[in-house]
Amino acid sequence: MRDLARRVTRTSKKDYGMFAKAAGINDPARDLIHLELGRPYQTTPAHIVEATVNALRAGEVHYSDLPGLPEFRAAIAQKLNSYNGMNVGPQDVIVTNGLTQASYAAFMALIDDGDEVILLEPFYPQHLGKIEMAGARPVTVKLDAANGYSIDAGAIEAAITSRTKAIVIVNPANPTGRVYSREELEGLADLARKHDLYVIADEVYDHIVFDGATHISIAALPGMAERTVSMYAFTKAYAMDGWRLGYLTAAPAPLAAIAKIVATEVTHVNTFIQHGGKAALQGPGHVLDELVAEDRHKRNLVVERLNQMPGVTCALPQGTIYAFPDISATGLSSQTAAERLLDEADVVVESGAFYGSAGEGRLRVCFGSESNERLTQAMDRMQTFFNSI
Repeated sequence: MRDLARRVTRTSKKDYGMFAKAAGINDPARDLIHLELGRPYQTTPAHIVEATVNALRAGEVHYSDLPGLPEFRAAIAQKLNSYNGMNVGPQDVIVTNGLTQASYAAFMALIDDGDEVILLEPFYPQHLGKIEMAGARPVTVKLDAANGYSIDAGAIEAAITSRTKAIVIVNPANPTGRVYSREELEGLADLARKHDLYVIADEVYDHIVFDGATHISIAALPGMAERTVSMYAFTKAYAMDGWRLGYLTAAPAPLAAIAKIVATEVTHVNTFIQHGGKAALQGPGHVLDELVAEDRHKRNLVVERLNQMPGVTCALPQGTIYAFPDISATGLSSQTAAERLLDEADVVVESGAFYGSAGEGRLRVCFGSESNERLTQAMDRMQTFFNSI
C-alpha cells in the first residue's frame, strides 16, 4: 500500500489522556466519577431547545448561507460588540462546528509548512496537534506556576524567531483557570505588533469568570483586530457541548482565507441549530447568570475540599470549569496520581502533564462535569486516597 499522508504520519500520536483509559473500563460494578472531561453537567436551557425544535418543525432543514444564517451572525456580532468590546458586523463572523473546527480552520488558513507557532504552556493539547497538522513547529513557552501562570512577555519574545507566525492564547486559560489581565494582554499585543504576528485567541470560556474577574478580548486592544482570530463556542457557558456550535471573527483577509477552508471542509453548520444559538444569545440573561453561578458554587466546593487533602494545595481558579491542584508534595507524578485515583478511588481526573511539562505535579479536575452530589462523592474518595499515601 502507498504511504499515508505526512500530515498524519509526521505529527504526534493523538493522546486522549485519562479519558481513553477510563473508556477502556467495561466493569459495570465500578462507579466511575468523571472529572477528566471538560463538559458541562447541566442540560441545555429549555428556551434554546424550544427555538431549535420550532425551527426544525418550521422546515429550517435546508442549506444555510455558508458563513451562517445572517440573523444568527447579526446576533453574534452584537454579542462581540457589547460583551467583548469589538467593532464588528455580521460580515465579520463565520459560524463553525464548535471551537474545535474554528481553530482547525484558522490554523489551516494562516499557517504554512516551516512556520513556528508559540503555545503558552500548560497548553490545550488540541492546539498542539493542529499546529503540527498544518505543517508548523509548535514552540512552547512555559508559564511559571509561582506567578500564577501569568503571561511572561520576556519569555515569549525570547522564543520568537524569523519563522514565528503566530501566538496561541487561551483566555480564560485551560487548564490553569487564569483570566489574563489587561496589562498581560497589552504586553502580548505589543509583541504581536512589533514582530508582525497573528494571535489565535481561544476564548471559549469568556463568560465563565468569577469573583469580579473581567474577561478582555485581545482583539479589542489597539491595533489587534487586524491580526487576531477570536474563537468562541456555546459549549461551556450554555451547556451545549453536543451541539457542536461555535463561531469566529477576524479581519477581512484572514476571514476570507478561513471561509475558504470552512466551505471546503464542512460547507456550513447545521441550519436549525443556528436558531438555538440565536436564542442563547438573545434569551433571558438570568439563565446564563444562573449557569455560571452554579459553576462558581462547584468551584468553591471542590477547591475547599482539595485544600483539606494532605499534600494537595489548590488556588481558586479565576475562570473556566477546572481546578488545577498542586500535588507535588505527595511525591507522586501527575500521571501516577491520575492512574492511581482511577484504579483505587474510581475517580477520573487528568494528569497535569497532559498539558505539557509545565503541568507536571498537578491534576486537572473538571468541577463543571458532575452534579454537586457526585462532586462531593468524588472529593470524599480523593480525600481517602490522599490520606492513605
